[in-house]
Formats: sequence, structure tokens, C-alpha cells
Amino acid sequence: MLENQKHLFSIPEGIHYLNCATMGPILKSVENEGIKAVTKKSTPWQITQETFFESINEVKPLCAKLVNVLVDRISLLPSVSYGMAIVAKNLPNKPNLKAGQHILMVQEEFPSDVYAWDEVCVNAGLRVRTIAPPDNPIDRGKVWNQRLITAINSETCMVVISPVHWADGTLFNLKAIAQACAKVGAWFVIDGTQSVGALPIDVTDIQPDALICGGYKWLLGPYSCGFAYWGSAFDTGQPLEQNWMNRIGSNDFKNLINYQSHYRPDAFRYNVGEQSNFILNPMLAASITQLLAWGVENIQEYCKNLVTEPIKKLREMGYWVENDSFRASHLFGIRLPESADISKIQMQLKANNVHVSFRGSAIRISPHLYNDSTDIDALLQSLAF
Repeated sequence: MLENQKHLFSIPEGIHYLNCATMGPILKSVENEGIKAVTKKSTPWQITQETFFESINEVKPLCAKLVNVLVDRISLLPSVSYGMAIVAKNLPNKPNLKAGQHILMVQEEFPSDVYAWDEVCVNAGLRVRTIAPPDNPIDRGKVWNQRLITAINSETCMVVISPVHWADGTLFNLKAIAQACAKVGAWFVIDGTQSVGALPIDVTDIQPDALICGGYKWLLGPYSCGFAYWGSAFDTGQPLEQNWMNRIGSNDFKNLINYQSHYRPDAFRYNVGEQSNFILNPMLAASITQLLAWGVENIQEYCKNLVTEPIKKLREMGYWVENDSFRASHLFGIRLPESADISKIQMQLKANNVHVSFRGSAIRISPHLYNDSTDIDALLQSLAF
């Protein structure tokens, strides 16, 4: 089992950071890569034609390995909204799409996964349908999953979901959802931002049509970077922008004036412009290298061992936490009992330097390898009422 890794981060003693789901801290090694990359930009004569592709060729195989896909299926992008915009642009060309169909989502999904469909719904005559969780907290995650899968039918053109709900960590059965989508010919799109890097995700096994992942949370990378996997449904699709690097022959600078109408093969067409980012790519490569060295399954196991007993104590204190079989260990929400004073709890958290998030009706807890029992003890002390 992995041991605590706080020594690899720059987190001071006395700071109880249980908020990786908002912003993952970068490792010291990633910080060093960033500094090296910044200084390299100070000597631009060292940036050659080959340099434009070196950082791409370094980071993309690491992204592919993280989710178990071929590297040709990976593109680099700056945000989840960028990736969802690619999906939205290509959705009107989906085979057998017809007006009146719906895009299926769960209630209170992250805004970037919701706003992306406004324009395409108007233009193609589609609608967004959301599936609410049950009011009864008993077997909430199980029932929510059942409701979602049951709702997938011939009127579903696409399902968009996260492996764990971003607000409370409810687990969704990706394999079952993918199978239900395949039966009716619906696209299946995953926002992996709150899971990839901390929860094992095997794209080859799940077989979604796309997976999009921001890099600054559980990938422990810098802001404004991420990656996406694109399945065969997007092999001949349209990219969001027309940048020069995504065309065939773009690695031969002397021939760039010989304009090309064809894209480079597979997912390369979906790379963002300035994908060579000489600063962010080396940082992301360093962070994913460390994640792979730790093993994502080991990160999840560490978090599980860290929070299992404290969650039992929280339940004894009157807090509600999802059943263990439908809850992630790296991200979970707790809901307050009626007798709790939320303003007092917020003050206690702040006084004890405990950093968590308030999302919807849940207090979101998101630990990582830099956390230990002292952080959890500070949390429990702060939640006493």
C-alpha cells in the first residue's frame, strides 16, 4: 500500500487541504518542470522545428496509458468546455439523429457539461433531459443509477455523465450506461475530470464515444490543459478550429505554404491550436508520470483506507454519506443533519484551516496522497456541533 506522499508537495504543516476536486496542488517535480520550461522560452533560438512536436509526443502517450487507449485516439485541449464544444459541433452529423430526441444527463451536472448543448439543441431540435436523484436517501446511488439507465431509449441521442458526481461523489456504472447507449445507438460522452487520475478508468473496457478530462484537478497538472479520447464516431468529424498543426505535413515547416485540405489522422484533428505549449505540456507530462508510478488504483485505495472509519464516525454524528458501494473515496459529499448550524461549521472549518468545498446541498471532501489522519481529525473536529 502507498504511504503518505506529502513530502512531494509544498503544503505547509497546519494546512488541511481536502479540496483536490477544486484545484489539485502541483508536485514539486511539476513545479520544477514549469520553471525549466519558462526559462527555455527566454532562449527562443533553442526552440526548433522539432521542438514543436516534442512535448506533444511526450505527453499524449502518458494520457493514453492513463485511460488505456491507443495514443492516436488522444488530443490535447485547454478545457472540458473545449472538448464538449467539439462534441456539440459534430452531434448534428450523428447517424440517425432526429428532431425531438434528447441529451440525457443527471441533475446538477457541472455547468460546462450543460451549457455546451444550448445551441445544438436549438438548431437540431433536440432537448436536454435530466434525471434527478431520489428524495429518499436510502440506496440513493443505486436508485439514481437505475433511473438513468432506464431512461436511455430510442429517443436518446446522447448521454453525458461523469464517473462520479462532481458535487457529492455518487458513482455511476459507466459500463452499464455504455451498454445501454450501444443498444439504442446513442453516443456516450464522459467528463472524466473528477475521476481520471484518482479512480481507475479503462476506456477500452467501457468503450465510450468520447472522454474529456481537465488537467488541473486529479491529474495534478497546471491550469488550462487537459486531454480527450475520441472514439471511431469522431474519425471523420470536424474540429472546433482550423489550426495549421492539425493538417497533414505540418511537421515540415518549409512546405507549410502548400496548404492542405486533409487533416492528420485519427484524433490529431481535435488538438487545440498552440498545442505545443512549451510550458504546460512538460508539467502535465511530469504529473501524469508520477500518477502512473503511484498507480491510480493505489491512490484510490489509499483514500479508501484514509476515510472509511471517519465516514462511519460522521454517520454516527448524524451526517448523511452515500452507501460505500455507490461512493468514491477520493471525492464524497456529506449532508448535514437538521440540527447542525452551517454557519458555525463554516467558521470552525476556517478556524482550523480545513479546506473543503460547499457544492449544492453537500459539503464536498476530496483527499489525496498528501493527506493523513491529522487532516481527517481536523475535519471531524470542525464538523462537531
